[in-house]
Formats: sequence, C-alpha cells, structure tokens
Amino acid sequence: MKKHIPNALTLLRILCVPVFIWFSSQDDGLLWAFVIFLFASITDYFDGMLARKMNVISNFGKIMDPLADKLLVLSALGLLHFRLHYISLWIFGIILFREIAISVLREYFARQKKFIAAGIRGKLKTVLQMVGIIAALLYTVVWGPFTNSLQRWFEIYYWFVVVITLYSGWGYLAAFKKKITRE
Repeated sequence: MKKHIPNALTLLRILCVPVFIWFSSQDDGLLWAFVIFLFASITDYFDGMLARKMNVISNFGKIMDPLADKLLVLSALGLLHFRLHYISLWIFGIILFREIAISVLREYFARQKKFIAAGIRGKLKTVLQMVGIIAALLYTVVWGPFTNSLQRWFEIYYWFVVVITLYSGWGYLAAFKKKITRE
C-alpha cells in the first residue's frame, strides 16, 4: 500500500487544479487559491522524495508527475496574467508553448514504451516557477496588488524563468534525440 503514496499525491495535485482555478476566479478567493497552490506544491516535493526513498519510481509517475506540475503551474500563470496582470502574455505564451510541446513529445515516446523522467533542469524550472507564483500570491493576499515597480521586477524574474524553462526544454529535446538515434 505504501508504494502507491507517491502516485496518490500526484493524483491529489491534479485534483487540486480545478479547485485552484475555481477559487482564483472568485473575487474573494485568492487566499484559498494561495493555500491550495501551496499545498499542491508541497505534494510535488513529497511525491518525488517518497518515490525515491521507497524506491517506487514508476512509469505512471514519470508521466503524470510532470503533467500534474504543468497543469498546476499553467493554471496559476493564467491567474497571474489574465486576472492579476503580473506577467505579460509573452511570458505566459512561451511557457505554455514549451510545456505543451514537451508534453506531446513525452507522450509520443511513452506510447513507444520509452519514458523520459524529469531531469535536474526540469526540476529547477518547476521550482522557480512555483516559487515565483507562491511569492506573488502571498504578497497579493497579504499586502494587495503589486505596485508598478514591483510588477516590473516580478516580470524580470519571470523572463529569467522563461530562459530556464526554454533551457530545460532544450535538455528534453536532446534526450528525445538520443532516444531516436538509438533506434
């Protein structure tokens, strides 16, 4: 039974996404959206840590864990762009495109029984994305909307995250190319 805990945490994170979206769309729901995002982000840490510690890394986890991260982060970035106006459409669009492209490639290779786990670049990307989202939501819940200067600094931070996001995507492309040339 214990061996299923990491995958259960991944599924819990996926279930948090529609609840997060609902709260983030409510006028008075940002506090709960923040709490749900923080909780879901913590489950991301624990599912990976427990899978490694208990030696129960599965192909399901290799596919679903990054997908859960993408769904959670993209829904939060949507909030940051469309509702709070903290990041530009370019930032949201570039990250969205990268996430969809890598997800499609991962799915393609998974159907061929070739699984590519998240590497250190992808983990760094996810951590930087989540830290930025948590900081923005925490600030907004505690102090209110960003000032213009704070918003500029936050957007600069997210352009840095875009660079890391693209860099991690390049790592996946290299791994996919290596899988193809081995055939």
